[in-house]
Amino acid sequence: MHPRGEPALEPPTEYDSDIDPGTQHELRSSENEIMEDLKATPTPAHTRLDDMREAQEFANHDSDGGWFSRLSAGLSKSASKLTQNIGGLFTKSRLDDNALEALEEALLSADLGPQTAARIMNDFSAMRFEEGATDTQIRRALAQSMSKILAPVAKPLIFQRPEQGPLVVLVCGVNGAGKTTTIGKLAHHWHYGAGRKVMLAAGDTFRAAAVEQLQEWANRSGSLLLAKDIGADAAALAFEAYERAKAENCDILMIDTAGRLQNKSNLMAELEKIIRVLKKHGEDLPHACLLVLDATTGQNAFSQVETFKEMVKVSGLIVTKLDGSAKGGVVVGLADKFGLPVHFIGVGEQIEDLQPFDPDAYARALVGLR
Repeated sequence: MHPRGEPALEPPTEYDSDIDPGTQHELRSSENEIMEDLKATPTPAHTRLDDMREAQEFANHDSDGGWFSRLSAGLSKSASKLTQNIGGLFTKSRLDDNALEALEEALLSADLGPQTAARIMNDFSAMRFEEGATDTQIRRALAQSMSKILAPVAKPLIFQRPEQGPLVVLVCGVNGAGKTTTIGKLAHHWHYGAGRKVMLAAGDTFRAAAVEQLQEWANRSGSLLLAKDIGADAAALAFEAYERAKAENCDILMIDTAGRLQNKSNLMAELEKIIRVLKKHGEDLPHACLLVLDATTGQNAFSQVETFKEMVKVSGLIVTKLDGSAKGGVVVGLADKFGLPVHFIGVGEQIEDLQPFDPDAYARALVGLR
């Protein structure tokens, strides 16, 4: 390629610039200048690892930090209704009949129920307050009495996967209680927070909206989903879901169910069939039956517990929508009357607004203590 007669090419040599270091620095493009020249600033993609880290951050909130603040805000309506002017009730060293009657009315207005209200009144009638006791002292005493009722039912939802197949959780509740959303939030916690492989089964086959909502939560929580056409047999779906979850080596299978209490006999027959079909895979199935309750229904939650206990062996409760209710005392009443474990409570729509139940924090927030 080199022309004949031309001098030979010399090997290249490094060029030593005579430009002083200060000028060289001015000629270099800074990182900011390079970024400004780009048409779009690059941003890191949000990965599942980021979701896992966020879930862990939510789990690490201490009781007086993020979660307690959300809990207090969620129960603010209940706290306001329960403790409004309550400090004015106790101006003597011992409670008189008028003060006890006013206390009973305050407790009943917060939907604790007559049985629980009477129990707390007995506690207060045995107490002696110094003359001029402060509002804070009254609230602390009330919180202690409530916490004593709540403590026995505050049991975490800890699952251990069986040797064969996934752990099966049947989730029940009336339509509108927040059942499907709760399933999605639990799936998110278990998948990203605990590293579990989760499958969801759309067992509410009568509502297209429920299936669509569960599909969204499956995508959001990184879970598998089994769904059928509207009107499909829920028991057959549950049976197939177990087989699929076992084949996929899933840790947890959560099965959504219908909640049409207006047709109680049909609903009872459907739930009984689902359980009967699941037991073909093992007599210990389902391993848990969780009942989701809407706190805004107040005393109606008591009748829901009684109704579903007739249909299935309810193993624990999850209470939702406490942020939209002035009836937060219903949790205390449920604990006192039924003694069923309260695993989680919800105070909002965000994933982090569903958290394990802490009796002391709940009692403090319910009476407006910070």
